[in-house]
Amino acid sequence: MKTNRIYTYILIAAVALLSISCDNDDPTGPTAQELTYEKLAGQWTLGQFGSIKVDGSNVSANYPGFALSFAQGTYTTTNAGDLFRASGTWEWADTNANAVVLDDGKQITIQSLSLSKFVFSFTKSNGPVRAGLAGEYVITVEK
Repeated sequence: MKTNRIYTYILIAAVALLSISCDNDDPTGPTAQELTYEKLAGQWTLGQFGSIKVDGSNVSANYPGFALSFAQGTYTTTNAGDLFRASGTWEWADTNANAVVLDDGKQITIQSLSLSKFVFSFTKSNGPVRAGLAGEYVITVEK
């Protein structure tokens, strides 16, 4: 009878340990937005392999020294022409962190993002229609 009690206590302890170790609902883990922001934060430039394309045509030469920097909720640009404001604010478009919305209403879709390369796209249709302004932009920048 004493042996049965020992087995019962061992069984109860094992079940308690298993229930603690199998807790997969950890609310303290990083969100998709936090993980994406870790990569997004900082300064991005055209560098050696970057480009600015509109409707498939490379227009990078129109933006010499282009740079884009992201900080928590803010952004700044250098030599962005009519593509972006010199500075502003941004927020996530969704909880999946696949896009950001700038304070001018422009939605930037993240096509790929690593610690050293960022490819994003947006459609520019507002403003005066001049060569190279309106269209589907795909921008590749690097850190």
